[in-house]
Amino acid sequence: MTIDQESAQLGYGPAKHDPQGLLMSQLARDTLAIVLAGGRGSRLGPLTDWRAKPAVPFGGKFRIIDFSLSNCVNSGVRRIGICTQYKAQSLIRHVQRGWSFLDGRFREFVELLPAQQRVTVDWYKGTADAVYQNLDILHRHAPEYVLILAGDHVYKMDYARLLAEHVGRGAEVSIGCVEVPIGIAREYGVMALDHEFRIVDFEEKPLQPKPVPGRQDIALASMGIYVFNASFLYEQLIRDADDSRSSHDFGKDVIPYLIKHGQRVFAHRFADSCVNMVEGRPYWRDVGTIDAYWEANLDLTHVTPDLNLYDEHWPIWSYQEQLPPAKFVFEESGRCGAAFDSLVSGGCIVSGSSIRRSLLFSNVHVHSYCTIEDSVVLPDVEVNRDVVLRKCVVDRYCTLAPGFEAGVDPAEDRKRFFVTDRGVTLITPEMLGQDMHHLR
Repeated sequence: MTIDQESAQLGYGPAKHDPQGLLMSQLARDTLAIVLAGGRGSRLGPLTDWRAKPAVPFGGKFRIIDFSLSNCVNSGVRRIGICTQYKAQSLIRHVQRGWSFLDGRFREFVELLPAQQRVTVDWYKGTADAVYQNLDILHRHAPEYVLILAGDHVYKMDYARLLAEHVGRGAEVSIGCVEVPIGIAREYGVMALDHEFRIVDFEEKPLQPKPVPGRQDIALASMGIYVFNASFLYEQLIRDADDSRSSHDFGKDVIPYLIKHGQRVFAHRFADSCVNMVEGRPYWRDVGTIDAYWEANLDLTHVTPDLNLYDEHWPIWSYQEQLPPAKFVFEESGRCGAAFDSLVSGGCIVSGSSIRRSLLFSNVHVHSYCTIEDSVVLPDVEVNRDVVLRKCVVDRYCTLAPGFEAGVDPAEDRKRFFVTDRGVTLITPEMLGQDMHHLR
């Protein structure tokens, strides 16, 4: 049995009688993905003081980068390079432990591409420069198409559908796009299209985003997903690298240049390749702020969350620690270990405490008489007795002393912790006077 036949049986690939599926499978094999995972993600504040944004834990047992990587594997794109730069140690460790299952004998790999000054004496200066500095690696693998991805978004997408549309249109570049509220559109690249979905205007992070025709409340935003014909990409990266006026960024420089010079740049609607849409709405989250991160995690505790983590046909792969099941102990009046509308990961022990509308990552130990509500608690946190947490994000390795309270009095919290405009309190070991960054 071939890999394709086995994948088809498992539901991850095309069946033999599906010509379109076979075409998509071949396009995926002819593609190399580059995941841009070197950014700090400064809007996440102290949560990224010691890790890159793609390495931030999400959803109880994953990292944010797992979504882009899982989309690649599930789509059949199994040649993947990851560009790293900012405080990448935890990201590198996660990829080495969790993504080494691809078999190089079948031209499958996940390869880390740290900034090595291979081409110039500079570190990665922009998204386009990060790819340019790895041109020799791209040439060596000789793909027909290069899929460039941001490593810091949460979504489920079949890239093979994007590739098929790209080839069918005869495009030189295709850009994934999604509708976003006009109020947050200034954080993204905003585009305008003609009737054929060809991009006629593109502006990176505009102060006055242009709405889509007929809708003043919606703009069409770039997802940071690009498909290039490989030979065309090489030409444009070399041209951009020679331009001293360029900041060497895809959104700021390369894409606007291509549109201005009449190249075939098309938009791909995310709705056409999204996996598991909810009521016709595609799920895509840029968890780039503490509020957005908190909200996206807590959404998973709903009865029917917008993001389906239980889908066996499009699983999210990750490094899975070998941990015992979650444990709840004591059933006494005033001392009952229980969780309601919550996610509790392996290795957790909830001892005589109440967890409501919250998410506990792996190895969280909650001692007796605690109340945790509307909170996200990252791995390896020790919560001692009589602790109260409301609307909090607790970073990894924190130890909360007996009687600790947060989320009860925002004014008091602001004296010690980071409190967002929406009243979410972020707690890190450094804020507690615990020097734990060497463990990250």
